[in-house]
Amino acid sequence: MHRPKSAEFTEEQGVFFPELASADRARAAGAVKNFVLDTNVLLHDPNCLNRFENNHVFIPVDVLTELDNFKNEQSERGANARQAHRLLSGIFGHDSVSVTGGAPTTGGGTVRVLVNNFLEKSRQSAGMKRFVKIFPDQNRMDHRIIGAALALQEQETAPTFLVTKDINMQLRAMAIGLPCEDYLNDKVAVPDVETGELRSIEVEAHELQRFGSSGSIELPAPRAGALDLNEYVLLKVSDSKHLPARHNGKGVLSRLNIPSHLQIPKGIELRPANPGQQCFLDALLDPSISLVTCYGQAGTGKTLLAVAAGLYLTGRNDFNGLTVSRPVVAMGDTLGFLPGTLNEKMHPWLQSIYDACEVLLPLQPPKRGGKSRPDADRRKDTPPAQQAGQHHPVVKPYEQLIERGLLEIEALCYIRGRSIPNRFFVLDEAQQLTPLEAKTVVTRMSRGSKLVMVGDPAQIDNPYVDSRSNGLVYTRNRLRGQSLTAHIRLSKGERSPLAEIGASKM
Repeated sequence: MHRPKSAEFTEEQGVFFPELASADRARAAGAVKNFVLDTNVLLHDPNCLNRFENNHVFIPVDVLTELDNFKNEQSERGANARQAHRLLSGIFGHDSVSVTGGAPTTGGGTVRVLVNNFLEKSRQSAGMKRFVKIFPDQNRMDHRIIGAALALQEQETAPTFLVTKDINMQLRAMAIGLPCEDYLNDKVAVPDVETGELRSIEVEAHELQRFGSSGSIELPAPRAGALDLNEYVLLKVSDSKHLPARHNGKGVLSRLNIPSHLQIPKGIELRPANPGQQCFLDALLDPSISLVTCYGQAGTGKTLLAVAAGLYLTGRNDFNGLTVSRPVVAMGDTLGFLPGTLNEKMHPWLQSIYDACEVLLPLQPPKRGGKSRPDADRRKDTPPAQQAGQHHPVVKPYEQLIERGLLEIEALCYIRGRSIPNRFFVLDEAQQLTPLEAKTVVTRMSRGSKLVMVGDPAQIDNPYVDSRSNGLVYTRNRLRGQSLTAHIRLSKGERSPLAEIGASKM
């Protein structure tokens, strides 16, 4: 790969390259590509510097400036900016030559800081002059990073790519002839994020009957196909004759071990409404499974069933309590800062969880075998003190659990540094997490705890992730096939016919 022989700026492009040592030249000769990283890549995954194999990684100085703007934030983004600074400092050490000349990475390539002086008109090539004419505002960091990558592309013989998670920036760069890529290291394959029906395996009628009576069946690999450990399937004879099953490994499928219904303590009876929910309930109640991930579109019962299982197991004293949380990521415009205490500020973000608790723990749960009474009949049996709510406020059942410490409903932003033992932890809207945030949550679980991550990869409001790179699909993809994990896809909506049609057609 061609390099200027001196440590001066090149007269044509203004890209600074000190002379490489012989060992660096050898590594450079074997390199395949040059990758210029945008700031959002380092904020997304600070450890990305060693994940480009034997290629060259370039960090524009403008990226360091942007990282410096984020490093004081008390957030995941601020923590990632600080981590990126520490990693770069560790790679370069105190060798000033390696900062711009290149330091080796574990993959056999190099990483260096890219200093670009293309703004000096005397050093601009025809391509750079065209770039400045198209993007005259050179105070914008995006334009400066694109310009640095373009100058590198003109100077180098090896292919140069700008790596960014900003789709708009990708389009602008490609419009001027600069190849772009998304950061793909933590992206999963498209089939892994597609939701759909349970996978079906055709069996004979006598096999299904034997499975129903014995509780297990062994199928050869050609019939069962490639199945992950703890993967759920549907053994099917016809549309009306089928049974859900779980793969225990080596082609052995077992029957689900679930009750006919969940009796929530001081709450309602909840029954799984379809085979997908039956499989989800089996994973939720299995003590040998510590992590359950679940995809499902709106209205499939992900959150409701997960919270119900947590309340049920807490009532049986299998766990010390239930914790339900979700990321604080808004859909559309927000109302700005909210007044009140911390709990009052977080209440709008956690309202969907409170809604699920009110469904499972109503003020007056229906009697077994009976129907729910109309509101008017309920008021007849309600003591006058409770009817006068403004003088004697009614304490809801789930509020009593919160006061006793058996139920926690909290935002996810305060989980860093915690250790969570013996809790049933439900993480709602997990598709809003970045992979590193998901790793933080998973590693907070202590002995005896169970983590349930639910969400819909198609509904993402976080600008830093997409359907293939969010924390939910990343966790499922990296931990699939482990004996402690299980994954379920829910497809049938149970909220209402309107909600199901809206989720599938809109």
